[in-house]
Amino acid sequence: MQREKELALRDELVRVRRAHRELDEEIVAAEISGTVDQLTIRRLKKQKLALRDRIEAIEDQLTPDIIA
Repeated sequence: MQREKELALRDELVRVRRAHRELDEEIVAAEISGTVDQLTIRRLKKQKLALRDRIEAIEDQLTPDIIA
């Protein structure tokens, strides 16, 4: 069961990282084009930050706790 959970988390991590990367590319393209208003760009950046938080949460679940 633990192995299945780890595999599911790793799959989700790949998907979230891909979405983060795609959103970053979308933001850069929007900023370069100048046709997208600043409010939209701000919203995209907020979504990107939420994805980054999710990536960190998944990585924390995958990293074993090491007692120093």
